[in-house]
Amino acid sequence: MHLSQLVRRGQFVITCELGSPKGVNVEKFLNEADLVKDYVDAINVGDNQRAVMRAGPLAMCHLLKARNIEPLMELTTRDRNSMALQSELLGAAILGIENILFLTGHDPAVGDHAQAKPVYELDCASLVNAATTLSKGKDLTGHALDGAPNFCIGVVATPGLEPAELHLAELKEQIAQGAQFIQTQAIYEPQILERFIESIGRLNVPVMVGHVMLKSAGMASFMNSNVPGVSVPEKMIRELTGLPKEEVIETSLQISIELLKKIKPMCSGIHFMPAGWERYVPRIIEAVVGKS
Repeated sequence: MHLSQLVRRGQFVITCELGSPKGVNVEKFLNEADLVKDYVDAINVGDNQRAVMRAGPLAMCHLLKARNIEPLMELTTRDRNSMALQSELLGAAILGIENILFLTGHDPAVGDHAQAKPVYELDCASLVNAATTLSKGKDLTGHALDGAPNFCIGVVATPGLEPAELHLAELKEQIAQGAQFIQTQAIYEPQILERFIESIGRLNVPVMVGHVMLKSAGMASFMNSNVPGVSVPEKMIRELTGLPKEEVIETSLQISIELLKKIKPMCSGIHFMPAGWERYVPRIIEAVVGKS
């Protein structure tokens, strides 16, 4: 079943994000996709994630589509102007890729092309509006299209981000412009998700909760210090501290399973960001959702 149908019917959705290769060798990417494809409803493909130059998501989504895997293409406002963004969206639709996740994208200064000039002509709400407008058969200047796409539009939220009021206002505007679902950044405290769900309750938009498996205590501490809006409880960090590698993996998986079991009743789906731990995603899904 297509992602758009699952979202429209309010069914529980599982997605997993994969990074495009930095080069033209797609073997690793496709192997990672094969590890999770039978357990997820769609696979996200990032758009120069963390401002690191990689192969574009359109080509990678096309490869997934050719393997009968539902793709979810990420598209940032960072690298293209309004004309290029509309062109990219139409190209995606022509290739049958109509699930799109919009986000701002990291500043180039933090990536591997620090000298690159960001664009940011459109913000996320404006980009959602662009996709909605294209779906109605017109471009942003009002010119008619020869055939209209039919996008399933998602946006990103960070429930722990401050100031919460400003973040919520931006999210509400994106939904008003036509966003149909939300994927969040990683959440490790159920109460943060609970407050977020309550704050957007009237918007009636499904929320897929982001999850990053904790590979080490050091990684968890780094996220606390460097990822805005993400808070890993000290209890989880202590559980991972001082363990040999084999025990770290097992402990991390148990942390993920216990956390997601608590979170599952509050949300409409789970979005995995495995970052190299794709092989463990099926085990977590089986434990939390019973899906195999």
